Amino acid sequence: MVAGSAAGAGQVGRYASPNPGSVNTLWLRTSAGLLVVDTGRSLTDARQAVAAIRRTGQPVAAILITHPHPDHVGGIGVLHQAFPTAPVYASQATVAVMRTDPLGYYDQTRALPHSDYAARLTLPDHVVAPGATVDVGGTQVRTAEFGAGESSDATVYYVPATGDLFVGDLVSNGATPALIEGHTCGWLGELDQVQARFPQAVTLHPGHGGPGRPADLIARQRSYLHQFRELVRAAIAPASPGGATVTPAEQDSIIAVIERNHPGYPPVATLPDLQRANIKAVAGELATTNPAAEPAACRDA
Repeated sequence: MVAGSAAGAGQVGRYASPNPGSVNTLWLRTSAGLLVVDTGRSLTDARQAVAAIRRTGQPVAAILITHPHPDHVGGIGVLHQAFPTAPVYASQATVAVMRTDPLGYYDQTRALPHSDYAARLTLPDHVVAPGATVDVGGTQVRTAEFGAGESSDATVYYVPATGDLFVGDLVSNGATPALIEGHTCGWLGELDQVQARFPQAVTLHPGHGGPGRPADLIARQRSYLHQFRELVRAAIAPASPGGATVTPAEQDSIIAVIERNHPGYPPVATLPDLQRANIKAVAGELATTNPAAEPAACRDA
């Protein structure tokens, strides 16, 4: 689905792949051409994004990668072939994960039914140093790099000239996020840092779902994470039915509450039973942490 096109300077276009697992490829028009952010999951989706980008009639000045999850890097090869002169930027941490696939995510994605995933990933060719400002044809792009949270690492891109903030999967708008890496506390801290470091941002562009006011989307994501953590923490309490183990019935109850409070949220990933995997990961995280010692950002109400 094409949800927009870059018709004028400062406008952001979006190709959102179909659900389940819809993911954004975004582009911002600048005087030097388009800044493309992330490349989608499948080869087919990347080709659809290329077609949408070409309809703008603008050259691609650069491709920016926010993090190494399969649904954001799988289309790099397709976009690089379509726009061979455009440099592809990512952090050293993202490049390292793409080289080694330490969690096996790329192989898992290739093994999914009807998978159309790249047999071999195309690596970014320009490394962004932590906190560096990237100059793309005179357009300044400020960056911030984060550690383990939604993913093993993440890079946020901010364009001061337009107020556009691209955060990858640190925020999902109206979608069920992947909590499977078990770093929700780090994620909550990163949301606070993004808000503090880019207070002048006008529009936040998430990795999944549509854009919005930064304060609104960050608050919504923060609330979702806190609620999920509270539900799982109660389920692993000593007095709970399963004790430290979240029973199937408790899983069902957690999922029912989340779905009631966040109706119609499609999953960000095509993984089977994403919410049960989320519960398992968060339970493992909370079981090894002392709530009293957690940073303020992680203290659930």
